[in-house]
Amino acid sequence: MKTGWQTTTLGAVAQIGAGNSAPQAKELFANGTHPFFRTSDAGRIRFGNIFEASDNLNDEGIKSLRRFPSGTILFPKSGASTFLNHRVMLGVDGFVSSHLATIVGDETKVDRRFLLYFLTTVSAQDMIQDHAYPSLNLPVISEISVPLPPLPEQQRIVGILDEAFEGVATAKTNAEKNIQNVRALFESHLQSVFTQRGKGWVEKPLGSIENFRNGINYTKDSKGESIKIVGVRNFQKNYFAPLDDLDTVTIDGELSELDSLKQDDILSVRSNGNIELIGRCILVGEVEEKVSHSGFTIRIRLANGEVLPKYLCHFMKSSKTRKRLTEGGTGTNIKSLNQGMLSALVMPFPPIAIQKVLVEKLEILFGETQRIEFLYQRKLAALEALKKSLLHQAFGGQL
Repeated sequence: MKTGWQTTTLGAVAQIGAGNSAPQAKELFANGTHPFFRTSDAGRIRFGNIFEASDNLNDEGIKSLRRFPSGTILFPKSGASTFLNHRVMLGVDGFVSSHLATIVGDETKVDRRFLLYFLTTVSAQDMIQDHAYPSLNLPVISEISVPLPPLPEQQRIVGILDEAFEGVATAKTNAEKNIQNVRALFESHLQSVFTQRGKGWVEKPLGSIENFRNGINYTKDSKGESIKIVGVRNFQKNYFAPLDDLDTVTIDGELSELDSLKQDDILSVRSNGNIELIGRCILVGEVEEKVSHSGFTIRIRLANGEVLPKYLCHFMKSSKTRKRLTEGGTGTNIKSLNQGMLSALVMPFPPIAIQKVLVEKLEILFGETQRIEFLYQRKLAALEALKKSLLHQAFGGQL
């Protein structure tokens, strides 16, 4: 260890505690002005100072609750958020949920931002004994080993990290904005394809040119044939169904021809707990084995040669179509799609020859969009790696 540095425990340089049980009565939050910080607030910030909470208690609500001072570090200690390693520091006095450990550094021994930066390098996952019920008790947190240089050195390191992290944050914001711009450009072009009209264009409901079938249901007790299945997890932002990354499941009986997927089928998410996934679709490529799709999805199969599968898939993926499918007549988000809703959806399309030209142009633009987005995603990954490298150097005495 570098000269002048020592190793100590977190409990030796900070007061370790826990937040308050969350008040349950709604009236205790009515017209509240006192911030009550939860793990979700820490997740919104992830790292750095936090000044606002989603919930605020009123004067009645804070009775008998402990107030924590500005400068308190919040460290998730129970629940799934424990795995996420979010580390935030109160920028204002406030009240804290019991799912968060509170760490108040002794300023005669440790710079609180030095401690905040250090705690981002601590993986809570490595300290949890039962990952099914993630939880850390305060004595375990207190025993976290802390490399500690003299206060002036801590402050120097904090100054370097503050400047570097600010630059990284700016670069990340720019990269993320550029990704959004690239996606918006493609979406704008996509919308223009389906709003143009010309000779030979027609509009028809999908039910007149396609047929639909819900996916199959099965349970852990099913004892029939084992097959590959396309589930909701396979959609994400894919264009093609990832047929080489499917789960194998056991169904009841044998897979029928009606439930077998074929090349150029389109699948759409019918229902899911995450409303953002409702209506997402993917195109099925060449199928070389028995594959079906789960009951949470609907299969769309073209009934004649009026429309190209890729043209239909791009239409289904457009934000305007997604919005039409996932919002009711009152603009309220729906929780599931059904065959009737898909059947009634009206799609404009030109003759096949024009569809081929439009699809070719869309695929060229989509490919370029993906290439640019990949470059920015690599940049984001490099920025995250830079942060980890800086932290490793900082607490190894190499800055």
